[in-house]
Amino acid sequence: MTGARTGPVHDPAGAERRARAQLRPEHYDFIAGGAGEETALRENEDAFGRLALLPRVLRGGAERGTRVGVLGREWAAPLFVSPTAFHRLAHPDGELATARAAAATGTPLITGMAATTAVADVVAAARARDPEAVVWFQLYLQPEHEVTTALVRRAERAGCSALVVTVDSPVFGTRTRDLRNGFHDLPPGLAAENMRDLLPGAAPGGTRDIAMWPAGWDDLRRLRDLTDLPLVLKGVLHPADARTAVEQGVDALLVSNHGGRQLDAAPASVEALPAVAEAVAGRVPLLMDGGVRRGSDVALALALGAVAAGVGRPVLWALATGGEDGVAQMLTALREDFDRVLALCGGHRPEDLTADQVVPRGLPHRRPEGERAW
Repeated sequence: MTGARTGPVHDPAGAERRARAQLRPEHYDFIAGGAGEETALRENEDAFGRLALLPRVLRGGAERGTRVGVLGREWAAPLFVSPTAFHRLAHPDGELATARAAAATGTPLITGMAATTAVADVVAAARARDPEAVVWFQLYLQPEHEVTTALVRRAERAGCSALVVTVDSPVFGTRTRDLRNGFHDLPPGLAAENMRDLLPGAAPGGTRDIAMWPAGWDDLRRLRDLTDLPLVLKGVLHPADARTAVEQGVDALLVSNHGGRQLDAAPASVEALPAVAEAVAGRVPLLMDGGVRRGSDVALALALGAVAAGVGRPVLWALATGGEDGVAQMLTALREDFDRVLALCGGHRPEDLTADQVVPRGLPHRRPEGERAW
């Protein structure tokens, strides 16, 4: 039948329900939860629901592609896997399964500093599927410079092609669900493997073994002097910080409110994106994450100034329910959903999506000057 779906069904809400039924309650809450009353967590998704896409029509040409260029590499689609912690809470294969699935689908992966698999093993798993797989390493600057240095060297030796420096965490957010559950330690046999040998005593097994502290721009400059890897700043929401970051020589920005897990009063990532895009004015690439669940979310992010959008929790739901195959199917379905939305918006390439195609849902949009209403 013409138009019949042949690929995997894209069902983010159903995937979360199935994952919740399989996971231990405290592990589900660790992954699903946010800070405080979880306002920022909800707003990440709700903000997309307040936006609509104005399609363009009769644009001609059947040829269409989803590839984008980011930091000198070509990506199969404007989509990446955002850093999330402790994948082995979701599935025994953990980050290895995630890395294989991301590589198999051509999706760049940002592996977390708080991973339950060492960065060298994550990169090796990805490159076994695709020798050209893009893997970046997410880094929290540590108060001991020698610890930061050791982490950077591990990422370099592993073959990571960028460092994603999370800068929105001078302290831990109040994770209400974790406090209620008394969830502080990983199960026996699991650890934050990238911190092994870098902390006193046994391998780190607590959920807060990685220090969060108020780093400054001087610390970022020290990091810049430490490595030749591109630096991507993650957690930038204020346009003034975006301008300063560009002046400091960062290579890209990732607009993010940490999945709603830090400041509960923070705006949704997609709401902060336009002002950051205006401040940056195309001088460095912008990425964003937070609340991305469907192809239209990716399209909205691109129209508002991002070159790619990241998914976090959906990866873990797919991992919990289907392992490597589940993650691969989810990423494939999301990419296909974006491709369909791109076509329905009249676009041939991701860069065809523009800010004038984004309007508030349920409200009359402003008409171009001189155009009459019915």
